[in-house]
Amino acid sequence: MSEDTAADTSSCCASCGIAEVDDMKLSECADCDLAKYCSDGCQKEHKSQHEEACKKRAAELRDEILFRQPESSHLGDCPICCLPLPLDLKKSIMYSCCSKMICKGCSHANKIREWEGSLQQRCPFCRKLSIETDEERDKRWMKRIEANDSVAMTQKGIQQFMKGDYSSAFEYFTRAAGLGDIAAHYNLSCMYHNGQGVEKDREKGIHYMEEAAIGGHPAARYNLGWNEWNNGNSEKAVQHFIIAVTQGDDESIKNLMFSFKEGYASKDDLAAALRAHQAAIDATKSPQRDAAEAYYRNKDSINA
Repeated sequence: MSEDTAADTSSCCASCGIAEVDDMKLSECADCDLAKYCSDGCQKEHKSQHEEACKKRAAELRDEILFRQPESSHLGDCPICCLPLPLDLKKSIMYSCCSKMICKGCSHANKIREWEGSLQQRCPFCRKLSIETDEERDKRWMKRIEANDSVAMTQKGIQQFMKGDYSSAFEYFTRAAGLGDIAAHYNLSCMYHNGQGVEKDREKGIHYMEEAAIGGHPAARYNLGWNEWNNGNSEKAVQHFIIAVTQGDDESIKNLMFSFKEGYASKDDLAAALRAHQAAIDATKSPQRDAAEAYYRNKDSINA
């Protein structure tokens, strides 16, 4: 088929053949980009002829999105120093007043400033007064939830999950995922996988895990890699592991190394991924964060 013929076909209804003109606009198939239709009736009539090609193309489009390298992890950057947040959650602090995750480097620097100036302790980001009790903190989370804050919903979901209230946790995660929270997608996947607060559903578990991976969640990417590996899809598994490694995920390095030893990953791919991993780790470092880490390390050794 010539380019001109292909172009003509793409401008016609795939069912009746009517051409797209000023007063006749065609709509693309909702699942793929292979066909256009002039009406719902034409789309329904053409379904049996189009279904197989549609499913194949939809899977290809999904893979294009799924295996695209995320610009950053799902955690993003610290809103104060604007450096990428470490994947280790122990190196950051979540503030209930504004639902912002602040790196410990910025949090510690703020505390030093307050100590030296005999100032009241406040959030480094929104400057609200710090709170001491879990009850006050919970009130702030609920206030953020009332404002439709997806991060607060996810945090509340985690709280409910830790208490064993899986049904409530599932509801909070579902609401947060609907607002685009990546961590909520990941948590929903785990709940569907384990049947906690909801009936086990492998297909939905994979869907939410993929959404989390697309959003830059390295643990989700790691899990998808294992799933593909166990299903015999070594090529896709290696792609997942490479993406996770380049995001700075340590666990995925072991899997990528094993894939290399077994001949499923090339030497060049392994070397490139390891270089990217180191670059991702280095990007999260700063003198301020190093100082905070040393402070908390010394504090822990004294309290031990």
